[in-house]
Amino acid sequence: MSDQINPLLTEQLDALLYEETNLVANLANASALLKQTLTDINWAGFYLYQPASDDLILGPFQGNVACVHIENGHGVCGTALATQDTQLVPDVHAFAGHIACDSASNSEIVVPLTLADGTKLGVLDIDSPIKGRFTTDDQAVLEEFARVLLKHIDKV
Repeated sequence: MSDQINPLLTEQLDALLYEETNLVANLANASALLKQTLTDINWAGFYLYQPASDDLILGPFQGNVACVHIENGHGVCGTALATQDTQLVPDVHAFAGHIACDSASNSEIVVPLTLADGTKLGVLDIDSPIKGRFTTDDQAVLEEFARVLLKHIDKV
């Protein structure tokens, strides 16, 4: 099993985004920080919620090419959006309705991103080629990472 995600990651993100509130810039730097820092991952990035079509569209990311549209409630990302609960999936092949954007991915964690006023922004998605890569401790760190990220984003 891989090393757990370092809790200092959130402090790195906070410093990286200091006095910057641009959505695209902050999501791009956050995904780069995740890809550069985390071990045994093959994709780190964001899907942004589109209220008009009630789906997610690909946002800034680091990794292989990815699915562009994901329906609300479909796959791991759509499930996280619909339930507003983090999805910690040790084996994506056992997840009913999993969308295989990259056949190399075997585990996944998806954290919903919601602004303070309740507006759904989208999801943070991280994939790994290793089954069971993410732990509940990693989940806690990534949920805090999401909270830090959101405080640096203006309302969209």
